[in-house]
Amino acid sequence: MIYINRREFFNAAHKLYNPKWSKEQNEAFFGPCANENWHGHNFEMVITVKGNPDPDTGYVMNMKDLGRITQEHIINKVDHKNLNMDVDFLEGKMTSCETLAMEFWKILAPKVKEFAPNAELHCIELHETRKNFVQYYGE
Repeated sequence: MIYINRREFFNAAHKLYNPKWSKEQNEAFFGPCANENWHGHNFEMVITVKGNPDPDTGYVMNMKDLGRITQEHIINKVDHKNLNMDVDFLEGKMTSCETLAMEFWKILAPKVKEFAPNAELHCIELHETRKNFVQYYGE
């Protein structure tokens, strides 16, 4: 089994705010992330695909395909956007790093299978800051 990785970057604004809570509860729990005027991050995403290399190409998956589908289906939709207001697949969802990773998985997992039938998405690692990141394995 070989694991291949593709690193992508995007910039986006969002706000973490639970409408069921008071403004004070949101500020106490989410801190600056509940800023009513939004805040932004320079996100880094690492996509890991696993599989056995194809005997004809030597590739688990063509990295150009992985880059293209990631750009087309994720990056182009979230880069320089307000995640709470501008991204259809995040509508009505809490835009935490955890939620983003799970939603990105739903989009990329079938695309990976489409382009590389003998491979599968293994992990979405999403860095919100240099210190904070999540890893999602589709479970």
